[in-house]
Amino acid sequence: MTQVSYTEDNIKSLDWKEHIRLRPGMYIGKLGDGSTQDDGIYVLLKEVLDNCIDEYVMGHGKQIEIKIEDGYVSVRDYGRGIPLGKVIDCVSKINTGGKYDSKAFKKSVGLNGVGTKAVNALSSNFRVAAFREGKTKMAEFEYGELKNQSRIVKSTEQAGTLVEFRPDEAIFKNYTYQSEFIEDRLWDYVYLNAGLKIVFNGKTFYSRNGLLDLLTNKTDESQLRYPIIHLKGDDIEMALTHGSQYGEEYYSFVNGQNTTQGGTHLAAYREAIVKTVREHFNKSFDARDIQTSIIGAISVRVEEPVFESQTKTKLGSLKMGPEGATVRSFVVDFVKNKLDNFLHKNKEHADAILKRIQQSEKERKEIAGIKKLANQRAKKANIHNKKLRDCKVHFDDKRGDALVKDATTIFITEGDSASGSITKARDVQTQAVFSLRGKPLNSFGQTKKIVYQNEELNLLQHALNIEDGLEGLRFNRVVIATDADVDGMHIRLLLLTFFLQFFPDLVRNGHLYILDTPLFRVRDKQKTYYCYSESEKQEAIKKLKGKPEITRFKGLGEISPDEFGAFIGEDIRLEKVILKPQTHIPDLLSYYMGKNTQERQNFIIDNLKVELEDLDVQEIMDVEPDQEEITPTEEKA
Repeated sequence: MTQVSYTEDNIKSLDWKEHIRLRPGMYIGKLGDGSTQDDGIYVLLKEVLDNCIDEYVMGHGKQIEIKIEDGYVSVRDYGRGIPLGKVIDCVSKINTGGKYDSKAFKKSVGLNGVGTKAVNALSSNFRVAAFREGKTKMAEFEYGELKNQSRIVKSTEQAGTLVEFRPDEAIFKNYTYQSEFIEDRLWDYVYLNAGLKIVFNGKTFYSRNGLLDLLTNKTDESQLRYPIIHLKGDDIEMALTHGSQYGEEYYSFVNGQNTTQGGTHLAAYREAIVKTVREHFNKSFDARDIQTSIIGAISVRVEEPVFESQTKTKLGSLKMGPEGATVRSFVVDFVKNKLDNFLHKNKEHADAILKRIQQSEKERKEIAGIKKLANQRAKKANIHNKKLRDCKVHFDDKRGDALVKDATTIFITEGDSASGSITKARDVQTQAVFSLRGKPLNSFGQTKKIVYQNEELNLLQHALNIEDGLEGLRFNRVVIATDADVDGMHIRLLLLTFFLQFFPDLVRNGHLYILDTPLFRVRDKQKTYYCYSESEKQEAIKKLKGKPEITRFKGLGEISPDEFGAFIGEDIRLEKVILKPQTHIPDLLSYYMGKNTQERQNFIIDNLKVELEDLDVQEIMDVEPDQEEITPTEEKA
């Protein structure tokens, strides 16, 4: 065995910027190219904006201006401005900032003094200018290294801070800012800070009514059981209604930060709603009957919040502040008091809530007998291992390696050949396979009763263990793995309909994915390329000399287990199913799965034209793909 030396020479000390650049994930989460909402370039923008928002919360500056052009970002606020003598330190010295002084920033988003330093270190160009008391100070950096600074000079500019930066393309490869992702985040900022105006590339974002506006804009009024309840107090705001969908839909915030993974405040909010409703009607309703179809929002402001990661997506704080009440008691007391008073004063709201609970209760009792038989069938199917090839580690394990649990995956596929290839290639520790028999039932417009009556859907529900909510979800990633043909696309659509109809929380919480497998294999005797698109295939053909062998994978079963192992291993390509904030699930399902309206016909015709224009000769003629080089057709179909 080779001996590896371990001496003083092996011990390295990195300065602040070197460590951030070496381990960027510790500071901003994933990197990415801007194609998903949680990619790092949006975290960089957020870190700068959070400082501007903190100024507004403290009563300084009612407008923020953002400009993004060709990847270059400019953010200008009109707060107090960084103290001029500390401008350089505040953007380049870790654990330096005004937020350690709770008198200056009592309920700030960021307290650890890292945010803008990470932006600086991960940018090829970074410039900061502070305007304060008729004077200004500017500093310019490259890759976190100070390159230029001005003296403190007089200025006629309005007080505030200007930050400009360009993310480093060596770290964020081929990145592009998507305006829709930025706009979603800006709406959250103005909903949480009523009266603040944000101008982004000339477009204005503003909210007068806070969380009431948030729920109004994120719901379809025709689907609501009663008008939105909106209540506010010191350091807390809530909005609540019931819709017509299955599942629960919550938006939670701490100090203006969207806590997409919830935390102690959201858990307390859900608990408080149940307690309040039970006590108001003096009935011990099942919590599920109260919570189903809820659409709610909760915002709290906490002194020195403790988040479970630098990206601040889940609140871990147990107390409102060092000397304050617990987050749980604070939220529960507010909701029980304010919501109960509201329901006493607004009988029509109380009656509508009661009617919704009774409807849920009735449906649950109606399917009780069917459910019992279905559970027996599911247990028998699992014993004989007919449908589920399970893995050894599960997402709902109470103990164990969190990273391993996060990797737990179930592939939902159709047919013996496809499930056989994946089963042989999978990692038995963390990857499971569920095999469908034919196309699943179209569940659009059905009640949950159909889930238990239909064997395939019932067994799938049991394999995931989501019958009573996501708390028991056994796999972090639920992956739809279907063939890349018309039948495969149809099965994918039917599965998406099933999850959106009955288990929308699975999608909202980012657990549903589509497996991306190669369409072509291009190879000669020396090299093999797997291509995921027509353009990749053409590039591969150019790289190989002579006439390569080209295979078109029409089904997952045509991919050998040895090949499949590479496609579901470390380099697995998954497309997360994302619901945009403005998406209304009933409208979405009605459009794609409802009656064939003229609008949908036009959509199909327009997209069919595009698909036909992109088809190649082999696909049109359906010839065997293994013999000759394939070239795109020159005629449009």
